[in-house]
Amino acid sequence: MTERPCIAVTPGEPAGIGPELVAGLAGGFPEARLVAITDPDLLRAAGAQAVLHEPNHVPVPGTLEVLPIPVSAPARPGQLDPANAEHVLTTLRAAVSGCMEGRFDAMVTGPVHKGVINESGRPFSGHTEYLAELTDTPMPVMMLAADTLRVALATTHLPLRAVPDALTRERVEAVLRVLHQALRARYGISAPRILVAGLNPHAGESGHMGREELDVLEPLLDELRAEGMDLLGPLPADTLFTPNHLEQADAVLAMYHDQGLPVLKHVGFGQAVNITLGLPIIRTSVDHGTALDLAGRGAADPGSFRAAVREALRMIQRGS
Repeated sequence: MTERPCIAVTPGEPAGIGPELVAGLAGGFPEARLVAITDPDLLRAAGAQAVLHEPNHVPVPGTLEVLPIPVSAPARPGQLDPANAEHVLTTLRAAVSGCMEGRFDAMVTGPVHKGVINESGRPFSGHTEYLAELTDTPMPVMMLAADTLRVALATTHLPLRAVPDALTRERVEAVLRVLHQALRARYGISAPRILVAGLNPHAGESGHMGREELDVLEPLLDELRAEGMDLLGPLPADTLFTPNHLEQADAVLAMYHDQGLPVLKHVGFGQAVNITLGLPIIRTSVDHGTALDLAGRGAADPGSFRAAVREALRMIQRGS
């Protein structure tokens, strides 16, 4: 690690709010080196101050450095262009390779637009899955955090009808092991307590509303508890997110995307952070999308991007 942690930052979709949010990081983190991996002209258009472009300069605290990767087509705020999909993926590959090679201590990502990347002919289901592919990670785990609430997902970007089939014993066990280890290693919690949501209403109501709890979750949780993991559940999701439950927990494992994240975003939208657990590198991200309707207007809230940088710095420090 360098004397000041070095963090790669990718703006994501060039037509969205990412470039202006990255530009707004300039001057905000003198304790770190922030390297924006993007087209410098995007940052100039977004109003970046004190941007450095020379690869062999002496970094100045508080400035924003740039690793230039040009866009393929002119980027216009709010107007998606599939021609720039490869630019987005190239910035991610550069950030990952820099982290894997030790040139960056972490990476922080801005919002991408999955639809336009797929329209370009590149299958893409999200950052989490793509970064796992680049790092040969067998089980990445998506977790969002807002203040003391942490919500991890057993499945991520799947159609709702595909979720029950995806919740195999092997998958849920792997996710729980990654989450448990990350809470210990990344957050310094020696004995994490994890609340596990059921899949069905009322956690299946003893099998009357679905058998996933009886057939998969309950036997698995019993086995992991016998190993020493502190797991509560499966619990009905409609009462799990109440203060009497959350005050005694270090994290929640939700079974699918929209079971856990609406609650998390209600609590901390704009200040929440998306963290990918299980990777060999540190990766944090914003809790929002590309906001094409706000792009170029100077109206985007930088709170989540700044929170993602702060979280990356904390994770770097815990690992030092």
